[in-house]
Amino acid sequence: MRKLGRGTKNPSKSAERPVESAPDQKFDAAKGYQLVLQFHGDSLHDLDAVVALEDELIEQLGDSADVDGHDIGSGETNIFIFTSAPKRTFQKVRQVLERRQSLKAIIAAFRPIDGEHYTVIWPEGLRKEFVIA
Repeated sequence: MRKLGRGTKNPSKSAERPVESAPDQKFDAAKGYQLVLQFHGDSLHDLDAVVALEDELIEQLGDSADVDGHDIGSGETNIFIFTSAPKRTFQKVRQVLERRQSLKAIIAAFRPIDGEHYTVIWPEGLRKEFVIA
């Protein structure tokens, strides 16, 4: 499902849960995480490029995650993905980004749906705080 917005679904509050506990199966929003792919500057040249990338991600991820839309502005583009297994989902996303030669242009981070703090998973070792403008 594609929505224009900031990816603000908050289906339910839940206790801390281990990342990657869910096998590669249909996404369950109640146990999920928000994975954000953040492109700075003009890495994605226009809205058509963003939508084309979202379509590729939807096809690659199938029912294992929900590509929820994007946000463009303040010098960045964010694509929001809801998933039960953010690291596993990023590995699938990474395949698409490598084919498009876009992997160097992004920061990928995730948080529990009911959380506020993001954990950066790409690029590996990045120690900068992840924020959405």
